[in-house]
Amino acid sequence: MRRDRSNPLPLLAVAAVLAAGLALPGCATENGAWVELGGARYEVEIANDDQERARGLMFRDRLAEGSGMLFIHEREEMQSYWMKNTRIPLDILYFDSARRLVSQQRDVPPCSLGNGCPPYPSSAPARYVLELNAGEAARLKLEDGATLLFGPAVEQEAGADD
Repeated sequence: MRRDRSNPLPLLAVAAVLAAGLALPGCATENGAWVELGGARYEVEIANDDQERARGLMFRDRLAEGSGMLFIHEREEMQSYWMKNTRIPLDILYFDSARRLVSQQRDVPPCSLGNGCPPYPSSAPARYVLELNAGEAARLKLEDGATLLFGPAVEQEAGADD
């Protein structure tokens, strides 16, 4: 089939989507930025430095179905997250260095109180924190001890010391 070079609109549309920072469906899964938990796969954004972890999912109006954010910490220790400037309810799931679920904060509500937002701590030391849309942990019937599997890109971001 011959390519029509006279109409650049399809190529421009793809370029515009990419320039806007929006992912095409399946892109994160294809490049390995995914995790599996409870038999479900989620495309994830990775927050692995202080600035990315501090911003998290702030100021977002929605989190696409089947996606989440994975926070990677340098070491396993007690963690505490809050919902400052977060507009969507979330499940906050804490995993140890072996990627076992050690603590869950389900159906955490949005908070617009700034520094007055309450903390949601882990009940055990954790290295990885996964934020998903509220209700996902219940839908998957997650219990402590569930294992989090990493796709190739996440494995690379997490480092070889796991």
